[in-house]
Amino acid sequence: MADQQNAQAGDAGPPKGIPAFKAHVAANKIDVAMWAIRLLTVTLVLGYIFPFFINAESAFYKALLANAAISALRLHQRIPAREIALSREFLTRLFLEDSAHYLFYSLVFMNATPNLLILLPVFLFAFLHSASYSLTILDTLGQNSIPIARLLIALVEFKSRDILIYAAFAELLLFPAVVVMAFFGYCGLLTPFVYYYFVSWRYTSRRNPYTRNTCRELRVLAERVAAWPRTPAVASRGILAAVGLVCRMAPPMEVQQYLHISPYTRNTCRELRVLAERVAAWPRTPAVASRGILAAVGLVCRMAPPMEIQQ
Repeated sequence: MADQQNAQAGDAGPPKGIPAFKAHVAANKIDVAMWAIRLLTVTLVLGYIFPFFINAESAFYKALLANAAISALRLHQRIPAREIALSREFLTRLFLEDSAHYLFYSLVFMNATPNLLILLPVFLFAFLHSASYSLTILDTLGQNSIPIARLLIALVEFKSRDILIYAAFAELLLFPAVVVMAFFGYCGLLTPFVYYYFVSWRYTSRRNPYTRNTCRELRVLAERVAAWPRTPAVASRGILAAVGLVCRMAPPMEVQQYLHISPYTRNTCRELRVLAERVAAWPRTPAVASRGILAAVGLVCRMAPPMEIQQ
């Protein structure tokens, strides 16, 4: 009899369904609020694109307000109210947070003419993070609840890296677009200068390297186009001049930001270097290929960040 009672108690397990969802909401009010606002943001952006049930201009500004609310809640989680201070150190810490970047982003474009490109990074981040937390909600309701939704969320998470790259590209593409918008009166004349600070913060972000990586990839692509034999000399010089201008505008990166490298990555680099040097020293390797390999190894070594002795 006692064994049957114990078996029934074991089968009961943790509560699921609506009671579990209510308990989860009570224990995670801010997270659930951000999840709901992100879903609202996605709906508002879709309403801006397909203005069948809401005015497009109203949907644009409401989406920015919703994004500002999400960023403020996330910033509250990262920096509690007791740590707020009117000091330079606090402001430096504040603008290291990605949520502060997008709170600033929303405020910058509140007086701009509605533009889909402005909403694109907002939509992508809201879509990705709402899908991720929706899986937590489904787990709260039950392990087998709504399998179709779980499949769609799995597809979104599988493409999460691509979504973050698209968001970073939209942030960068918006910079020249803002300059054109300011020139034609679609936003304030100071908006390009203010947006430059946003791009600088995104470039130096510690938690999101995708903007920085996208800048590097675009630079490599531009230099390849400039070096292409069919590219006219005038266009090539213009591309290289533009690349040089952007590189001078890029904020300086501290060395320690490059030192957070996995030991596995460092070890793999060393092994590849040893392998390349062995191939270059192989008797059957042509002299031209050997010199090319050693030159490539030397170039990579010069590009490698300096490592401290204690590491």
